Amino acid sequence: MKRYNLLTVLLLFIFNVTSAQMSSVFGSVTEAKSKIEGTVPVILEHLKKISDSQGNTTVLDNGKVALKNEYNKVSQEFDLYKGNMARCILGKSKKATKCMNYHTQYFRNTLGIYENYITYLTKKNGYLGVADESIKLDFKPTEIATKIDKDFMGALGAVKKMKGNNKSTYFDQLNSEDYKLQNFDTLVN
Repeated sequence: MKRYNLLTVLLLFIFNVTSAQMSSVFGSVTEAKSKIEGTVPVILEHLKKISDSQGNTTVLDNGKVALKNEYNKVSQEFDLYKGNMARCILGKSKKATKCMNYHTQYFRNTLGIYENYITYLTKKNGYLGVADESIKLDFKPTEIATKIDKDFMGALGAVKKMKGNNKSTYFDQLNSEDYKLQNFDTLVN
């Protein structure tokens, strides 16, 4: 009887550790998703203020088209990044860390380009050096990429301990709609 209780406790412990590591990965992805999506309404609000003050909707209209283009690039890279990180972890374990570092660097660069574009776009009429102090973005590319990278590194350790189908199904949830960036047009409305 005591052996069965010990086995049950041990199995529950293993399940809880695996679940905690899984939710950790998904937590940083969810946080990054919300921070990236949060840039769109703030930037459009700023462009609307400029358009209203000038009495010309061209700034808003052109800015919206340009921002949509850049946001779609980030959205595409975000999906690729999650998939690539999962493939690195499920691939050859000896090269997993090197593979993950490469994809994290590329993702960080994409976020940096997006941040630079946002900074440029929020300058009044494109004249550098004239910024709107009311713009408060919670968007730090290095911080976002570092958090996700740390959590995927934790997932690497968890996956190494798994057997069989558990390894391949570990990252299936990342492909769901909940972990994809919303469509730009949805964020505008």
